[in-house]
Amino acid sequence: MGILYSEPICQAAYQNDFGQVWRWVKEDSSYANVQDGFNGDTPLICACRRGHVRIVSFLLRRNANVNLKNQKERTCLHYAVKKKFTFIDYLLIILLMPVLLIGYFLMVSKTKQNEALVRMLLDAGVEVNATDCYGCTALHYACEMKNQSLIPLLLEARADPTIKNKHGESSLDIARRLKFSQIELMLRKAL
Repeated sequence: MGILYSEPICQAAYQNDFGQVWRWVKEDSSYANVQDGFNGDTPLICACRRGHVRIVSFLLRRNANVNLKNQKERTCLHYAVKKKFTFIDYLLIILLMPVLLIGYFLMVSKTKQNEALVRMLLDAGVEVNATDCYGCTALHYACEMKNQSLIPLLLEARADPTIKNKHGESSLDIARRLKFSQIELMLRKAL
């Protein structure tokens, strides 16, 4: 099931229940920025955790604050960048790959959806260099995950590859340590 939230709108956003999210925000627009009592997640963070583009788009149109942080000091951008394929996604990709490349198209579709999510947040003015409790920015996480499609978006939005996390590593250091030469090259060009 995943995470259980004490705030119903957060749970609805996490579970992709657009109708419930819509009802809560219609009732009171301040619900768009409510923070869960347990971990401080907002509905926007909850939707970004799961990659629910429609809910993210709706919340952004309702002026959800993209720069609110949860208890780990993470914004919605941190979670959008950290979004990975689920086990079921991988299973479907593997099973459908031999069948007319359907698995490949599923993978491309999921990747494009994630790019759209990050682009929406950047367009809404999320602080691209916000650090979490570990001192990591979205760019740190994109580098760790070898996400070559998101790194250019973040760099274009002025993500700083020289920011060091609490372990003293910059995004460039992470790319170098993990031997992601193409990412290292992208980051060097941004300096």
